[in-house]
Amino acid sequence: MKKIYLLAAVVLLFGCADIKNMLPSGGNSSDTGSAQSRMHTCMLSEAQARFSAGTLFNDSVYNTAKDLASGCMKKLALESMGISEQAQSDATNIINSLRNLQQ
Repeated sequence: MKKIYLLAAVVLLFGCADIKNMLPSGGNSSDTGSAQSRMHTCMLSEAQARFSAGTLFNDSVYNTAKDLASGCMKKLALESMGISEQAQSDATNIINSLRNLQQ
């Protein structure tokens, strides 16, 4: 029953909402409103990605929501420290090095 409510909420969110109004305004990242907006946008994006992949309903609503919130908090914390760009660059270098070893 919870999955039906969550599905209905997702459909209403994506079907009836203007996604542009949910995106951050590009204000000061230290501003509480901007941080809340970035968190909301992250969770919305993650929920939509999981819904598209068919994995949004693999667990209970509580556990899925907890996982979404936790993942976005970690992601935003790393981004604020500038680690996410460095991590992606490092990962790209590692993958390219492994690709070169195969050749």
